[in-house]
Amino acid sequence: MLRSVACGPVCTTPMFAVLMLRIFTLLLLFFCLGAETAPAQIFLPQTQPQTPPKPQPQVPPRVQPKLQPQAQPEPPPAPRAAPYDRDLQRLSEILGALHFLRGICGSNEGQKWRDEAQSLIDAEATSGERHDQMVASFNRGYRSFQQSYRTCTPAADFAIRRYLEEGAKIAREITSRYAN
Repeated sequence: MLRSVACGPVCTTPMFAVLMLRIFTLLLLFFCLGAETAPAQIFLPQTQPQTPPKPQPQVPPRVQPKLQPQAQPEPPPAPRAAPYDRDLQRLSEILGALHFLRGICGSNEGQKWRDEAQSLIDAEATSGERHDQMVASFNRGYRSFQQSYRTCTPAADFAIRRYLEEGAKIAREITSRYAN
């Protein structure tokens, strides 16, 4: 007998359906390996070269007459955190680690794991704090192994297997707990 999970209005949005489809696709990809080789990339904000600021001429401040304060429009409410946000952040971190580790272990998968993380982030959080947290999680996973490993070792192979299992488990749990 199947029981329906009450998860409120979050589970009825079209974005939620897209997320569940992405997670299911990700789960399938955890079990399918093989693609082309490409250099590793991580999510880094693009920065412009900084130029020194031009000196501005000194202008004496003008005295402004005091105006009556106008009512400030209320800012839009911050989006509520989804109950599975922590799991999505962990999944992003795992994808970052897999992106680095599979690359040094010669899996010839190219940008597969980075692309999956990008799809997950695009489906769940296109901008804002949630987006930034998921990107930071991916980068943390990537950099944590980048600092330790230069070549594929038995420990790296073990970490890959462990992360594939953990990522698949998280994807299954999110799908079974929050999909209708």
